[in-house]
Amino acid sequence: MKRKRLPLPTHPLTKFFGPAAESVTTSLGDASVTSYRCTVRHFLTYLGAQYPAVRSLDQLRRDPHILGWLALLRSQIPPLATITRANYVIYLRCMLEELAWTQQLPALAHLLARGDVPRTEHHLPRPLTPEQDQLIQQELLRRNDLLSNTLLLLRHTGMRIGECVDLSVDCLRTLGPNQWAIHVPLGKLKTERWVPVDSMVCQLVERIRSLRPPTAPETGRLLLFRPRGRKMLVRRVRAALQEAVAAVAITARIVPHQFRHTYGTEMLRAGVGFASVMKLLGHKSPHMTMQYLEITQQDLQREFHLAMVHPRHLAPSRTVAPASPPRADLASLIDTLAGCPARSGDVPPQHCRRLTTPASRSGCPPSRQNPHRHQKTQPTSKIGKDWPVKSSSGKLRGMTRQ
Repeated sequence: MKRKRLPLPTHPLTKFFGPAAESVTTSLGDASVTSYRCTVRHFLTYLGAQYPAVRSLDQLRRDPHILGWLALLRSQIPPLATITRANYVIYLRCMLEELAWTQQLPALAHLLARGDVPRTEHHLPRPLTPEQDQLIQQELLRRNDLLSNTLLLLRHTGMRIGECVDLSVDCLRTLGPNQWAIHVPLGKLKTERWVPVDSMVCQLVERIRSLRPPTAPETGRLLLFRPRGRKMLVRRVRAALQEAVAAVAITARIVPHQFRHTYGTEMLRAGVGFASVMKLLGHKSPHMTMQYLEITQQDLQREFHLAMVHPRHLAPSRTVAPASPPRADLASLIDTLAGCPARSGDVPPQHCRRLTTPASRSGCPPSRQNPHRHQKTQPTSKIGKDWPVKSSSGKLRGMTRQ
């Protein structure tokens, strides 16, 4: 059941921003449509309260209208997350560019620049510590109810909480002897995948099936029944984790998404390749996977010493055949002088014949050499008896007698 959309505010510019939001979200999902409409409500509510005189698009200016709205986003209490402010700016910028094209107002496309988008923080991976992981799992196993088993399923599969609540009843498949996999449906990145699991996860899925209420529908069934809607089920799962964390006296803030960080780091340390971890988590880029994996100094030391013991970058050493004992015969001497291999079997027969011909011993050129090398070249000038040479008597010799 789709959530009812809130109406846009009553403002003279609503007739422009409403169609612009629909235009840029034509091929996007419901969540994106809701985000764009929320941006329209926020911006037009701000304009109506601070600048009621603005009633047309050509009245919009970067200063003070856009800059004032950016300042309002930064000053809200409680403060908005950086990613939320960035999304607001990106959505409004897209709609202004759409209006600049459709309303023939090029100035609208320059009201917001790329530099107005706040930079998102780069957070380190947040896997649970071994102590926190052990205490939380023990508490969830002790409770053994529907929500606790759901949290354990998140911990041992690395799924997102939105993917977990959308699992079907028949999500567990048998691939072979002692081989199972869970089919993860389309999630945040619009991708589906198969996640290998062990017998413990199979028991968790069977336990969740057994805890389904008898009033759950038989057709189109989901693994987790949600009579009050999807969002309410997600809230219940989050609240169940907070109760378990408080029961084991952990003061740090723990959220279900940290199970995903813990699962990815655990797989990497267990020897699973980086590309396989990326596939298990359902990521599209290695950069996204690196945000989930905690690589400590101990991990680096272990990999370094492993590489030193078994260096994979070194090529295998060549095995050198033992040299044959030196020979004192004539063929060995000829091979040595000619630079040929020491073994007579490696010398081409024509070379051996050439070296042993009488012509080679007498210093004459061999008969099979290149004929062009020994062609006689005609001199350009030749000093002979006809050349006019002056003698000691002062007369020229070699000239024609008169």
